[in-house]
Amino acid sequence: MMRVLPVLAEPVCRAEDLLGEGPAWDTATGTLLWVDVLRCRVYRHVPDTGETSFREFGHAVSAVLPRVDGGLVVAARSGLTLLDAAGVEERTVEVPGEPAGNRLGDAGVDPAGRLWFGTLDADMLPGRGGLHRIAPGGAAPERILDRTSVANGIGWSPDGTRMYFVDSATRRVDVLDYDPATGTASGRRAWVTVEDEAGVPDGLAVDAEGGVWVALWRGGQVRRYRQDGSHDATVPLPVRQVTSCAFGGTELDRLYITTGRVEMDGRQLAAEPEAGAVFAADVGVRGMPVPPYAG
Repeated sequence: MMRVLPVLAEPVCRAEDLLGEGPAWDTATGTLLWVDVLRCRVYRHVPDTGETSFREFGHAVSAVLPRVDGGLVVAARSGLTLLDAAGVEERTVEVPGEPAGNRLGDAGVDPAGRLWFGTLDADMLPGRGGLHRIAPGGAAPERILDRTSVANGIGWSPDGTRMYFVDSATRRVDVLDYDPATGTASGRRAWVTVEDEAGVPDGLAVDAEGGVWVALWRGGQVRRYRQDGSHDATVPLPVRQVTSCAFGGTELDRLYITTGRVEMDGRQLAAEPEAGAVFAADVGVRGMPVPPYAG
């Protein structure tokens, strides 16, 4: 039976993001990270104080994740920007062989600290993107999946043997068999197909029980799916442009949800004044800790 959870997703930061994306919990600092893709911002929010700060880049940014040394890795327009713990840019890792016009998309870190990220055509042309992996040692990224279109959510099951991946153009969440020792992903297959009226699958997060929480763009909701792919629960939101989600808090028991307000006119914004905010909900289950990138 599907449940609409009796929880209130409350805005914790009214950032008015055009396209908020890529939330990630930084365990070392007890803060929430996310980006506004179109305003080229990387945010950091301190739940204990409510303080929010951001750093602007000169180009679009699509994801941000903590590094093992206390720095950050930022998915930028054409490569990965590595920042040290003081915020100083160390270097940029370019993505070899990408078609002209491609940019980076969502990103995630596997249980061994490898970084995975997607690429997509800036104009959403189909089949031009891919899914890439970069080892902890910082070697050049390797394209693992070809001919993806709108690469989004990436995550792993609690035991690390299943990898989840969203190509939003397919309206699916796919699952792959995963070897955490080698970083090998194989056997890609459809796991969940989202019906048209529910929205488009975007970012995702995995909880400690193996449930997968999927943000539904233009659907005004986040859904939880059981490991067998059945729809278990729904968190409704007061805005339609729901983009991604991540577990955070000291106990990893809060689900943080990013949203957008891209191309919304005055009438739409009046109806959804909290569009572009970051929300949080207590959903009754703890999340999986996401390891920092080991590069």
